[in-house]
Amino acid sequence: MGGITVRWQAQEIIDELLSESEPDSQWTRTQLRELVAAHPDSPEQALLEHLTATTALTNAPDNGAPGIQADQPLQAPAPVPFTRRSRNRIEAVLGDKMLMTAFQPVRRIPAGHVIGVEALTRFVSDDGASADHWFSEAQSVGLGTDLEIAALHRALTAAQAVPEHLFIALNLTPATCMDPRIQGLLEHSQLAMDRIVIELNGNVPADQYASLTAALAPLRGRGLRIAVDGAGAGFTSMDQVLALHPDIIKLGRKFIDGIENSEWQRLRAAAMGELARHIGAVLAAQGVETQEELAAVTDLEMAAAQGYLLGRPTVHPLDWNAWTQSESEAAPSGS
Repeated sequence: MGGITVRWQAQEIIDELLSESEPDSQWTRTQLRELVAAHPDSPEQALLEHLTATTALTNAPDNGAPGIQADQPLQAPAPVPFTRRSRNRIEAVLGDKMLMTAFQPVRRIPAGHVIGVEALTRFVSDDGASADHWFSEAQSVGLGTDLEIAALHRALTAAQAVPEHLFIALNLTPATCMDPRIQGLLEHSQLAMDRIVIELNGNVPADQYASLTAALAPLRGRGLRIAVDGAGAGFTSMDQVLALHPDIIKLGRKFIDGIENSEWQRLRAAAMGELARHIGAVLAAQGVETQEELAAVTDLEMAAAQGYLLGRPTVHPLDWNAWTQSESEAAPSGS
């Protein structure tokens, strides 16, 4: 059922893209038609390769796409102004639902088995802009919450194909968590509430602690868990942890990078680990990319980790199931 759902979503998006007539997207349509022809029975594979190619445009020299100079390094997207074009772009995504969900595995350490997945949004765009850029653009034109909710709806649909014993981590900003639509979406998602983790994306203003806690209380009472960033500046992250009483405290890539060589980072992680134990939460590492980083977070007794070293994001249900199938096949009898 999960494969059928993803295939239908992929075909819907492909049809929408190929129906456009804008001259600026002619190159993209040509490339997409070639991929569809190469994978006539697998629209999801064609769309995945399209996503990979367009995303690579922001990280590689000119590969023939118009408007990109081979000898000119690409710059990070500039701050997006409030423009009619920006609003039209976001409204087009919302109207045509031109986005998909990838999942990245979260592994228990040191055992290494998959215990959950994080949902990551992938946009079908002509310019290869990152997901963060799309959400920033939506926020700049007053459609940030609408885009988050559209992405959440896609993620909840895709999550039905994830093995039932894995949790699903969903990224939402504090403002979107307080939107009255969120509770209804989660309640009607066909996912058990105790499988859902809301990862708060961004710091919570101190004056919103009470309202955010109240908004999430009914869902947390039914098993929903929340995760917060524990690597904020100064005491901001500790204040947020004490106020929100999360179930999971995450240390992201910027904090994990080089942790094996930084006494300060290890001391900070150890302190956050003590705080986690004090409130009954667990500490998790995000963005683990080397064996040295994995060894360091394991030595610090973090409960879980994710990152390219442990599994890359993928939109394919076969990959999601393979994470657990390979473990069950390798496990000794009776374990």
